[in-house]
Amino acid sequence: MMNTQLTPCKVKICGLTNVDDALVAYHAGADLLGFIFFAKSPRYVAPEMVAPIAQQVHALAQQDARTVHLVGVFVNEPVARVQTTLAQAGLDLAQLHGDEPPHMLEVLGGRAYKALRPADNAAAQVQATQYAGQAGAARAITQPGWMLDAYDPNEYGGTGKKADWTVAAGLAQEYAGLLLAGGLTPQNVAQAIRTVQPWGVDVASGVERAPGQKDHDLVAEFVKAAKFASPP
Repeated sequence: MMNTQLTPCKVKICGLTNVDDALVAYHAGADLLGFIFFAKSPRYVAPEMVAPIAQQVHALAQQDARTVHLVGVFVNEPVARVQTTLAQAGLDLAQLHGDEPPHMLEVLGGRAYKALRPADNAAAQVQATQYAGQAGAARAITQPGWMLDAYDPNEYGGTGKKADWTVAAGLAQEYAGLLLAGGLTPQNVAQAIRTVQPWGVDVASGVERAPGQKDHDLVAEFVKAAKFASPP
């Protein structure tokens, strides 16, 4: 049975590196703000730089009675370092975007979800069984259960390549809480939502003027397009 989108799609603006961009994303209506702690990424930001941003956003969210999750993106970091960084930066969730084993999600106790980057449909099915199956339906109401990103043999993400929406649509019906990433822009996000019917969508390069520097108009356009996308 199709999982018709009954509520507005959640939106994650990722690759934030400064307070101005984070506040623009927040005021535009983003539900999740992402900060990348992978040193090789052009969108890398140090945890100590994120902490004051997180404080401001959390204070605004409390004042506005909004739920906004702040997410740290990690690539092949030890569990202890992930936990320490989340605490240091004042973040809510960890996005595991490397080659982390499934049990790491259990150790992080509901504060993490796995990004999958399958090379093809067969790999997508295997990875979803390993990682997305841990996402409970109740949990997925309030936070991501898993992410599907585009495959790249040399990069862990942020490539601007589009994920396979057909594969994503099939998996979205089977595993709760899909956060769809990969090549999304203000121009194509509504179609992606209608095709895949994900829990949420994630964008980084699609709303930038340069890596790590958001185009504020594009951020607003992306959130608006995602929120007003209609189910088929």
